[in-house]
Amino acid sequence: MNYTEIQLTISPDFTDILMAELANLGFESFVETDEGLNAYILEPDFDEAAIQSIVDKYAGQTAIAYQINSLEKKNWNEEWERNYQPIEVQGRIRVRASFHEPDTGFQYDIVINPKMSFGTGHHETTAMMLEHQLSVDAAGKTVLDVGSGTGILAVLAALQGAGRVVAFDIEEWAVENARENAELNGCSSIEVFQGTIHDVNPDERFDIVLANINRNVLLADIPAYVRLIKPGGTLLVSGFYEQDAPDIEEKGSAEGLTKTGQLSRNKWVSLRFDQHTDGPAGTSV
Repeated sequence: MNYTEIQLTISPDFTDILMAELANLGFESFVETDEGLNAYILEPDFDEAAIQSIVDKYAGQTAIAYQINSLEKKNWNEEWERNYQPIEVQGRIRVRASFHEPDTGFQYDIVINPKMSFGTGHHETTAMMLEHQLSVDAAGKTVLDVGSGTGILAVLAALQGAGRVVAFDIEEWAVENARENAELNGCSSIEVFQGTIHDVNPDERFDIVLANINRNVLLADIPAYVRLIKPGGTLLVSGFYEQDAPDIEEKGSAEGLTKTGQLSRNKWVSLRFDQHTDGPAGTSV
C-alpha cells in the first residue's frame, strides 16, 4: 500500500505543533527538514481537506505551505532508513535506530525508533540535553522527564544508573513510543504516563528534572518543576532560541535556581540550573 507524503514549509517554532495536529489525523511518521516537516500517512487515510483546515488554522500566525507526494511503502521505508543516520554526542553517546548495527566503542548505545515522536537526538535541543546529562551524576538518583517524546532522555538517565525514572507526555502516541524505546534499551523500569506536569504526584521529589519543550511552557511551568526538585537538585531545559535564554534564566533565578551551564547550537540553547540546599525546592507555594 502506498504512502502519502506531505512536505510542510513552516517556522521551526511550529514544528511540534503541526506534528501533533497531523498525528491526530493519523499521520504515522515525521521527518524534520531544513524547511520544516515531512509527514507520512497511508494513502487511503489521507484527507486533503483536513490538511487545508490545519493550514488555515495557523496561516495567520506563521508562513505555511505544503506539497503532496505519493510514495510506495517500500520506497518510504528505504528513504527513512537512509536519512536516519546514527548521531554521536561527545564521543560517549551513540543514538541509532534498531536497523543500525551496535557500536561497542560508545559508553551509551541508545536505540530509538521514533515513529511519530520528536526526539531522535538529531535536533539540536535533544543533542544538547543529552550532552548536559553527561555532566550530571544520575547514579541512584530520581529523574523526571517532562514531555518525554521518544523517551530518549529518560533512557539515557536509566542507562546512567538512575534509581528511578518517571516520564510523561501529553500525547498518547508519544507515551506508547517512549515505552517501546525503553524496552528496546532494556530500561523497562522507566515509568511512563500520559499527562502534564500537574499530573505528577505533588508529594514526589526528584533529584533531576529534564524538560525539552518550548519557551512558553517552560516559563509557565518552571515553578512547578522547582516544587518537585529536591534541595541540591538539577534542572536541565531546552527547546528555545538564544534570544529567549535571558527570560528562561530570569524565571529560574526567581524560583531560587542558579544557572550553572549553557550550551548553544545553531541559535538553539540548553541551560542547566542547580538548586541550592537552602532554596525553596520542596516547599509549598
